[in-house]
Amino acid sequence: MRKRGLKLLAVGILSIVCLTGCGQKNETENKVQQESKKVQDVSLTMWGSKDDHQLLTTMIDSFNEKYKDQVKLNVTLEAINEGECKTTIFADVSKAGDIFAFADDQLMELAAAGLIEPIANADQIKKQNSDSSIEAASINGSLYAYPMTADNGYFMYYNKKYLKEDDVKTLDKMLSVAASKNKKVTMDWSSGWYLYSFFGNTGLELGINEDRITNFCNWNAKTGDIKGTDIGNAMLTIANHAGFANKGDDGLIAGAKDGSVIAGVSGVWSANALQEIWGNDYAAVKLPTYTCAGKQVQMSSFAGYKMLGVNSYSKNSKWAAKLAEWITNQENQELRFTERGQGPSNKDAASSDKVKESPAIQALIQQSEFSMLQRVGANYWTPVSVFADSLLKKKATKANMQSLMDTMVKKITAKITDQ
Repeated sequence: MRKRGLKLLAVGILSIVCLTGCGQKNETENKVQQESKKVQDVSLTMWGSKDDHQLLTTMIDSFNEKYKDQVKLNVTLEAINEGECKTTIFADVSKAGDIFAFADDQLMELAAAGLIEPIANADQIKKQNSDSSIEAASINGSLYAYPMTADNGYFMYYNKKYLKEDDVKTLDKMLSVAASKNKKVTMDWSSGWYLYSFFGNTGLELGINEDRITNFCNWNAKTGDIKGTDIGNAMLTIANHAGFANKGDDGLIAGAKDGSVIAGVSGVWSANALQEIWGNDYAAVKLPTYTCAGKQVQMSSFAGYKMLGVNSYSKNSKWAAKLAEWITNQENQELRFTERGQGPSNKDAASSDKVKESPAIQALIQQSEFSMLQRVGANYWTPVSVFADSLLKKKATKANMQSLMDTMVKKITAKITDQ
């Protein structure tokens, strides 16, 4: 009996130990599961245009709702325009945002500095976006950024009250109509971005060398179907035309409002203002042809894209990349178009009915056939503007045109140390 009692006692103790052990194991597993389900609290800084902040806040809120069981993002938005991104970063790399919006022409330098790296899910992003936007965001086939817009280009706006569809096919006709009505057609000749349009489709060449710093350019060519002076003289004729005015975006909109301007070159950012002013007479179309060397030459343009980069030094790069992908997805590119009128790079968003109904976006698409990526070194901009200024101020003549063009090209192609 005693032995049997001892056996029962031993069994009882063993059972208690087993139950206690199982209870502790289950408690540990539950604790691990609870910790794995714990929502992370992550802080990020994002750079973007001040005009985008309300829109970005909406997108960030929807992201937090989507991933509320995983993370709570606390995003600080800082007003750094896309065009200022690279300069601002290089001024103090340590203060760069975790995510930043930038124009495609800054991609090479940001990558060279190690501030952005090839993105992880490139194949998926490539399938979703247009080939041209992927090309703009890539280096040697590797995707370094998330395409956000495909609308950073320019085309022609016009008032249908004064100009017919056939009129806007050639700049000659547009200027003639404008002059006959004491009106103006505008274009910004202070910027090499717009001035490229006269040279880009002539067979002459401009680009950046393999050092990614200096340029090659033969815009002063003395031989060929179209010579450098042919372009310069054509521009001189336009500059002196009574129907032309050198005005930027503000001048175009102000002139449309007071009735002095009936057409002008600009981008999608001017669409809402001009549509409000011209109402049912508002229209947009690709750039016209212009007369050069006795023939009609289609005006070209720089094509531009805006994209999001993820700082390779970010402490929360995983969530920064996830947010960048979210902000640039189809749904949010459609929202961006609705709220800001900006053209999508996402193929499905671009094919939506709303986008197809936008005159500005359709004009940009028409012009894309005659555009090229903006890949030029820093020495391009000032010499081209100075050359145009000499035309506008009547310092240029047919007699000194070759000399002026030689000077321009010499400075465009100069080494940085030669400046």
